[in-house]
Amino acid sequence: MSSSQIVHVIDDDVAVRQSLAFLLSTAGYAVRVHESAVAFLEALPGVRDGCVVTDIRMPGMDGLELQRQLGMLKVALPVIVITGHGDIALAVQAMKAGAVDFIEKPFDDEVLLSAIRAALASHVQDIERDSRIAEVQQRLESLSDRERDVLKGLVAGKPNKIIAYDLGISARTVEVYRANVMTKMHADSLSELVRMAILSGNAP
Repeated sequence: MSSSQIVHVIDDDVAVRQSLAFLLSTAGYAVRVHESAVAFLEALPGVRDGCVVTDIRMPGMDGLELQRQLGMLKVALPVIVITGHGDIALAVQAMKAGAVDFIEKPFDDEVLLSAIRAALASHVQDIERDSRIAEVQQRLESLSDRERDVLKGLVAGKPNKIIAYDLGISARTVEVYRANVMTKMHADSLSELVRMAILSGNAP
């Protein structure tokens, strides 16, 4: 786990905060505890990677409203909601609002640890995917308009002759543009080029 991957525990009950902090630190996680959703939001500027474990029922701002605030702020930290008996409807709302999991009290320690492992692993994958998309977008921006036209044809599965006909140029010229596209996109094969276009949302 990255040293920046911190589990943020939010609960208004000090005993719960201490218990969860002990459990998670014993399991090898870096932990920060927050006495309220507002306190967490105030600490947010210093928060980078990690995940949030929050009680859904808290005075002031509850776990559901916290999620809404994180969404408005475009904070992509995965959220795991802890619910009491009878709060399943709220938990379902939380899931619809983007929570990655909800856990009912009382819960087995391993259930929570497993949920945190999954949330952190998913978060790392999301970060890597976002980085990959940004990289592909940057390469796409280096293409000329004509190279972009040829790329669209290739991704649509059209052979060079059809692309040439569509664009009113020779098949030989399409081959030149195609080679340029492969080089600029750092693609070793047509299938890799298609995967990049799909990843970036530029596939027809």
